[in-house]
Amino acid sequence: MSRALIFVNGQVPNLDAVRKLLLPYDVVIAADGGSRHVLSLGLSPTFLIGDLDSLSSEDQHEIKKAGTKILKFPRDKNETDFELALNYAVSAGHRRILVIAALGGRTDQTIGNLCLLTNPAFAGLDIRADDGVEELIFTCKACRFTGKPGDLVSLIPWGGEVTGVTTAGLRWSLDGDTLLPYKTRGISNEMLGDAASVAVKSGLVLISHQRVV
Repeated sequence: MSRALIFVNGQVPNLDAVRKLLLPYDVVIAADGGSRHVLSLGLSPTFLIGDLDSLSSEDQHEIKKAGTKILKFPRDKNETDFELALNYAVSAGHRRILVIAALGGRTDQTIGNLCLLTNPAFAGLDIRADDGVEELIFTCKACRFTGKPGDLVSLIPWGGEVTGVTTAGLRWSLDGDTLLPYKTRGISNEMLGDAASVAVKSGLVLISHQRVV
């Protein structure tokens, strides 16, 4: 099944690094101003979703010319453009979703974007945020990710304590440990090889995987 690639209107620190994340069969969804990143990559979104208040007239012209399907919403709404795009991708049946440029810029938007990924309804899906430099993954069960030796990995308890945390492939391993939201024990671990995994018994943990160039 194809993967949904959602571009948000956040920051992209390295466009070439994002280019390496792309797959030929990706369905590209732009959340309003996220279209600027899509166009910068020389692509056209398959879908454009939002109130279109962050798009320049030039970008709108390019997107319309490319035949993109536009789902326009009123500016006065209860959801952000990213929430609309994420819900659309899930409702379309995508079980693998990669979110690009969800970080940076406004702090409230960044935190809000991360909170959207914690929706319990998405627990069985593989949804990750990535900007080519940092990969962010929430898990309440188990998760595997790939990288390189020396990549930084931090485990951040989200919304409460996380119990039964067990890791593999990290320099400082955990074996059934508990992480507390007001402690920093899970910060700044390192990958030993090309892959690592994290499993938890209860709670929700945010995995931050920062690639070292």
